[in-house]
Amino acid sequence: MSTAPPTTTDETPRPAAPAPSPGVWTLLRPLVLRLHFYAGVFVAPFLLIAAVTGFLYAASFQAEKLVYAHELTVPAGEREIPVSEQVAAAREAYPEGTVSAVRPAPEPGATTRVLLSGVEGVDSAHTLAVFVDPYTGKVRGSLEQYGSSGALPLRTWIDEFHRDLHLGETGRLYSEFAASWLWVIAGGGLVLWFSRRRALRKVRGTSGRRRTLGLHGTIGAWAAVGFFFLSATGLTWSTYAGATIDELRTSLGQSTPSVTADAGGDHAGHGASAAAGSAEHGVGLDAVLAAARGEGLGDPVEIVPPADESSAYVVRQIQRSWPEKQDAVAVDPNSGEVTDVVRFADYPVLAKLTRWGIDLHTGNLFGLVNQLLLMALAAGLVLLILWGYRMWWQRGRGSAFGRPIPRGAWQQVSPRILVPLAAGVAVLGYFVPLLGIPLAAFVVVDAALGEVAHRRARARTEAADQGAR
Repeated sequence: MSTAPPTTTDETPRPAAPAPSPGVWTLLRPLVLRLHFYAGVFVAPFLLIAAVTGFLYAASFQAEKLVYAHELTVPAGEREIPVSEQVAAAREAYPEGTVSAVRPAPEPGATTRVLLSGVEGVDSAHTLAVFVDPYTGKVRGSLEQYGSSGALPLRTWIDEFHRDLHLGETGRLYSEFAASWLWVIAGGGLVLWFSRRRALRKVRGTSGRRRTLGLHGTIGAWAAVGFFFLSATGLTWSTYAGATIDELRTSLGQSTPSVTADAGGDHAGHGASAAAGSAEHGVGLDAVLAAARGEGLGDPVEIVPPADESSAYVVRQIQRSWPEKQDAVAVDPNSGEVTDVVRFADYPVLAKLTRWGIDLHTGNLFGLVNQLLLMALAAGLVLLILWGYRMWWQRGRGSAFGRPIPRGAWQQVSPRILVPLAAGVAVLGYFVPLLGIPLAAFVVVDAALGEVAHRRARARTEAADQGAR
């Protein structure tokens, strides 16, 4: 008796293939989306203020030239009188205070600025700038000046509004908070935008929330690099993150160098005395300026008188536009000899990058083109914020804002990804505290709200079960 060989058919059941595990981005995308959403909702008002005031500040450079044309400009003459005579004319008209610096006319048709400190009625952090016609010695007027860029009242007011809302050191936290989060929001939006299918990114032919999303994403993608730059450079002179950056630069030997202002020599402290409040010490301003010119310091320059009898004059270039002129020399007031020289070309790399970054951020580096670019970025940020809120509204029904992105996405992320990610965020938050502290507060509050919602849902379920019995 023979046995038939076993046969197999297509009907034989086979084990089901395991479902493919989701990729890392599939797990992380809800986290990024939720962070981008909440950061956009709660940080956007601060960014909106920073964008509007930043737009005004970029425009203030050109407005300043128009508003203060009488003080800033004069008819160009054939020959300038000595700087010492210009300072004497300023002191005759404004004898109060002391001369803290002199800025000779930087170009034909411009005035000389004699800066006075300790003047009654002038903010202690500001100076009184007396404007002198370099051809005739006639005083054209005076205005308060602030900062190394020589900001006059209009630009100073806008600058302080942008920096601290006129609230002093406490108000600076707002701008640091905005700068700390701008790159996070921009980076999250950029990742989300490019993770979408190309067909979903288009704007043309769409309407409603999809059109708003298309506009928001497209403009955000184009402007993201600019936002990263504004965030990074804004943090370089912020209160907390700025201090950390300064410490890092110092530890790496990348601090901005400065000239040694000690007069030195056998005659230090002798013969360099000056009349109270005058800038004329020892050899005087004209000889000091000539010595600086001999070292190649071209206009514009600022001359700072000696702080005391053992100090030297300091002459430094103050051109903040490209190409930068930041060379500086110290001049002995007794002999008129140059005792120290610092060249911008010899600055450490990070010192140069910091200088360029700040000047680009403030609209100085490339003049009008720089200012127009900053205004465009500020206007783009305003539009992105408005579109963001509009999308939130369009996610809702009727006249209500839409619901936030569901919580709990982190529970699906593998610990081998989540733990290093959390550690990296913690380190970053330590160095950028106005990013780390609000983020930690958000996580705690969000977890608490989630627990409350969970307990309420469980209570409702238990109540429904009891009612069904």
